[in-house]
Amino acid sequence: MIYIPILGALLEATGMILEKKVMKKKSMNYKNYTVYGFFAIVVAMIPFLFFFWRVSPEALQLNNLLVMLGVILSAFFANLFIFYSLKRESLCELEPIRLMQPLFTILFAFILSFFFAAYSDEKNTSILILALIASITLIVTHFKKDHLNFDKYILAALAGSILFAVELVLSKIILPYYSSWSFYFLRCLFILMIAAAVFRPSFKKVDKQTHYFAWIIGFIWIFYRIILYWGYESFGIIFTTILLILTPVFIFIFARIFLKEKINFKQMVSAIIILLCVATAVLLKNYEVVLNFFLSLF
Repeated sequence: MIYIPILGALLEATGMILEKKVMKKKSMNYKNYTVYGFFAIVVAMIPFLFFFWRVSPEALQLNNLLVMLGVILSAFFANLFIFYSLKRESLCELEPIRLMQPLFTILFAFILSFFFAAYSDEKNTSILILALIASITLIVTHFKKDHLNFDKYILAALAGSILFAVELVLSKIILPYYSSWSFYFLRCLFILMIAAAVFRPSFKKVDKQTHYFAWIIGFIWIFYRIILYWGYESFGIIFTTILLILTPVFIFIFARIFLKEKINFKQMVSAIIILLCVATAVLLKNYEVVLNFFLSLF
């Protein structure tokens, strides 16, 4: 079960590649895609809700409703910024900025662990160090001189990464009051409603291929998020994040195969470091599980 988040990393990489292909089309701008993409997710989830719907009464408390509002707004603007940046930059150009998201997520979760009980399991120093090494290595090895000239697309990707980290860390507070399915459905439904009201999109020029891609991507993000939320509740934010740092490895491979983007030596080195950090974290986690099991016998 500890390896399920690695499947999540594979799904995230696949979703990013397909979204880049969709955003390359002149007929699809980031505003239209925001509405169209979330519509596909919401509709695709409806059949699952008959089996997995759960919202506890605690979710309706004012403080938890405010947290949910924070999740929805940060996710809404994060998606807008990321889709906007994808319209211009290549995935390999965006990766150094987008790879800051795991670092922000890890740091936010660790800092909050000193103030809120919901994050009390985020204080594993060994896992934290490995996560920081993997995250910082990614950022350092993927920056180039031309990336230091931040244009509006790079800045949009940076804003999106920060806001996604905020959304993910906030989510953990209220996840126990929902099933993962109902939580993601409500998140996406409200984002869809806001986006549709603000943008009033037109889909007259959407071709069949884009239509099919949107639905495929929708299913990918659904199962990715279910795995992500399950990981947060089962292993904590930091450990789940270090496993999901494998996403860039898959992205580089897929970008090379499907988008014909080049992979350089530094990217290969960072991929090796990521794999070593992930392998060490998994070994430490397995050791911790076994040790706790034997301690519980006495």
